[in-house]
Parts: sequence; C-alpha cells; structure tokens
Amino acid sequence: MEPVDVPGLTVYLPPPPPAGGRYGFASAGNDSEALTAALLLDAVRPGLADLVLALAGRLAVHPAVVPLLVVPPDAADEQAVAARHGQAHLALAVAVAHTVVGNVQVPPLADRTAATVGVGIGAAAVVLGQRPMPPAYAPALLNKIRAEYLLPRRSFGSVRVSRHRFGLVEGSFPDTADFAGNGLVAVVDGGAVIRTGIADGPARVQLTVLAEAPPEVASGWEEIVEVSWHAVEGLASVLGPDGTSEPQLRAQTPPWPGDYRLRVHARGRDDHDDPDAETYELVVWAAPAAPEVVHRRTDRLGHRLRGEPEPARPARPERAYRWIRRSVLSEAATVTVTTGATVEQVLRAFGADPDRPESIRSIEADLYAGDSNFPWVAVLDAGPAILAVEYNGFQGSQEPVLRRASARGRAASMFWNVNALMRLSFAEQGRLLAAFEPGMSAAEPKVDVEPAVAAATAGLELADHDRHLKGLVAVERFTGYGITAADLDRVTTAGTGFRIISVVDDL
Repeated sequence: MEPVDVPGLTVYLPPPPPAGGRYGFASAGNDSEALTAALLLDAVRPGLADLVLALAGRLAVHPAVVPLLVVPPDAADEQAVAARHGQAHLALAVAVAHTVVGNVQVPPLADRTAATVGVGIGAAAVVLGQRPMPPAYAPALLNKIRAEYLLPRRSFGSVRVSRHRFGLVEGSFPDTADFAGNGLVAVVDGGAVIRTGIADGPARVQLTVLAEAPPEVASGWEEIVEVSWHAVEGLASVLGPDGTSEPQLRAQTPPWPGDYRLRVHARGRDDHDDPDAETYELVVWAAPAAPEVVHRRTDRLGHRLRGEPEPARPARPERAYRWIRRSVLSEAATVTVTTGATVEQVLRAFGADPDRPESIRSIEADLYAGDSNFPWVAVLDAGPAILAVEYNGFQGSQEPVLRRASARGRAASMFWNVNALMRLSFAEQGRLLAAFEPGMSAAEPKVDVEPAVAAATAGLELADHDRHLKGLVAVERFTGYGITAADLDRVTTAGTGFRIISVVDDL
C-alpha cells in the first residue's frame, strides 16, 4: 500500500510551518541517522510521532491485524519468541510510519526512509510495552530459567516489614498468619511468613538455597525453626506485606513445584533499641514433607508468642560497642589499647615519629591522590591507657608492634576489615601471648593455656556474629580499658595523625 492510498491522515496533524521560515535544530553527534531524522521531522511537524503511535496501538488490537502478529510455532525458546513478537510489532509500526510520513513534506536535512524507520521504532517500543507477551513466552522463559538455575545460591538484601512480618512466598502476601506454635514462622499457601521484632521498617535478610540439607545447625542465632512447605510453581520471593522487595531477593527459590524445607534463623528481635541488630537467614532445599523442628528457642519474643514465661535477657557486653557499626570504623580498622606506656612510646612501637604529627586531612589527601600507600595511626591518651586507632589499617595486629608496645605493661588489639578478616591479639611484658582470628578454633591454640587471655575471652562465643565487637570486649578485659564513642570523637576533633615510617625488627 502506498501512502497516497490512505488519504486524510494529514488532517490529524497541525499545519506545517509557514514557507520561508527559519529553524534551529541540535542533535548529539552519537545519535543514529534514524533517530536524528525522526527528531528533526517531529520538530517541524509536531504531533506526527504521536499520530503514528496512536494508529499503531489501535491496529495492534484490531481483529483483522491481531492474527498477523501471532508468533509462529517454530519459535520455541525464550529468545526466539521475544524476537518474533518484537519483529511483528516493529513491522506494523514501521508500516504505519511509512503511511503517515508519506503524506507530509520531509525537511531537506532529513532522509525520508531514515525518518520513517526512526518514528516506527519509537512507536513499536511503546506499543510493545503496552501489549502482553504471547502465550508461548511464559513457558519458554520458565524453561530458560530452569536450564540456567544453579545451586548453591545466596542473596543478601533488606525487606520492608509491616505489621511485624515478611514472607517467602510465590504469589500475593497472605492476610493472616499464626505464630503461636513456634513463635517465628507460619507456613501458608505457597510459602511461609516470618514474625519480626520490629513492627515496620527494613529488616536484613540472607536467602540461601542449597541442593541438600545443611550439614549442621548454624551458631550465633537466637531462634531457629525448620518447616516444610509445598511450592505450587517455584521461584518464591522474599517480600514484605506490600509486595515489594529488592531485585536480588525476588524469584530465587528453585523453579520447580514440589516439597521444600525452610530453615528460618533470627536474631535481634528483642533489641528494640538497636534496629541494626535484627537479622534473618532463610535456608531452602528440596526435601519430602516432614514435621516441624525447633532447633533453638532463646529470645523473649518467641517465648511470649508461644505463651511461655520469658527468660532473663542474657548479658551481652558487646552491646556496649554497637556504636562502632555507625562510626567511621564500621568497615575496617584496628584498635590497640596499651598500658604502662606513654604516647611517645606507643608511637615509636608503631614505627612512627612522635615529633612529626600531621593533620589527618593531609594524610588522607595524600592517600586519595594515589601517589603512595602508607600506614598511619592516631593516638589518644585516655588516662588509664593509650589508644591507637588505625582507619583501615592493621599495624597494631603485628607481633613486633605489640611486643614493643607491651614492654612495660600490656597491649591488646582488634583488627577487622570489609572482607570479614579479623585478628585478636594479646601481649604482656614484651611477649605475645596469643594472636588469632576470633571464631576460628584451629587458630586459637594459646587461648586455653594463657590464663589472662582465657579470662579475657571467657563466655564471649567468638564464633558467633559481631566477632569484632566481642573482640573489643576482650581487649577491654585484658587491658582494663575499652574505646568509647567519646574517645573516637576526641581523636577526630584533634585531627592529628602520624605516618608509620617503618616497623623495625624485634629488639
């Protein structure tokens, strides 16, 4: 069909600009010829692109045209179905653009064919977004997901809690859930709902999908309950009651129907004064339906929900260091506490020159400039002890430094970084008593044989979460002093640091 065979379309367009007028037009040099021509045409004939879009949208649902847009059966996989669906709608939109553009005068600077293609592509993109995918697309996409699905898989994120709950569900979020049985999780159609301590707000969640049951029950959690649930379709998502979730927590469970086990881990539900403490891990694996198993039941909320007397809240001295999570030391630092030494002696133990102080701002500027990479330390005379703070440094965890710093007393340090590597160290009278990664039992050979170290770490459960905070408790017990938020404020306010020139060998 030629454009002249479809008369009357120009009546839907504003009149063209008067002859002899002047125009200004700017285009980015990287634009395609089709886009440049389409933009120029729409600038001099406003409304043309909208007319093409309106006609293409109407024709895409016209009974006489719909059969022409059907994806043929030879398109089997997801990519082929999507491509053929897009090709059909693109052809329709370009045909409409050809008809409309053929009825108007094209500016000399614009190529008619390029303008036709550009306007057609723009209309097709919009129409495709408004039209449903063909029936063959959903099963083709599912086959693709199944072919590419690998285990194990882990996803981290946060979910928006409302009315004390979030869920792992396939479809819409259920209206009701009963937590009286185990105080943590309720199985519902297509998933499970988890009872939280916070009423509303974000909760941190890790979703782990395994090929088989975990070899052991994880430590460091206050409540652990394992249930069975039947997936009708698979690909369940971690969702809040409003149906929202972060992308990495959506459609993560196996893409097959069947029976699954879900082990829900929770901690921090009682810590209303510290919303960052509330954390969950959901572990999923395929397994036949089995009775519910309660692996751990220790928090007060769970006891209340089960109608049981609340236990006494256990002492957790590491809570005194929760401010670290919201400080400049949150991701990586070393804190060293020394007794029996002066500021000058501690600085020399680190290999720094006490007579060469610098502003922390200038030190960080040099580091950010990338010209060199050097360690540095800030110190504070806290009275009972000398604090040495390294922002993203680790010299205080080194044996030579600790031996020199403890020559006339004690020194202990806690190092951590963004990769979850940690080192807890103790020294006394110039001798290293112990240095190990908290929670790694194979790396703690001296803890039991050194009474002072054993006393400092007693009851801290270093294998659990918040290992660096518990390490700071051990440092405080060993030296008699622990860093406070006020101490760090004093270091920051002073703004003075010392470059570590060299760490000499042991004397």
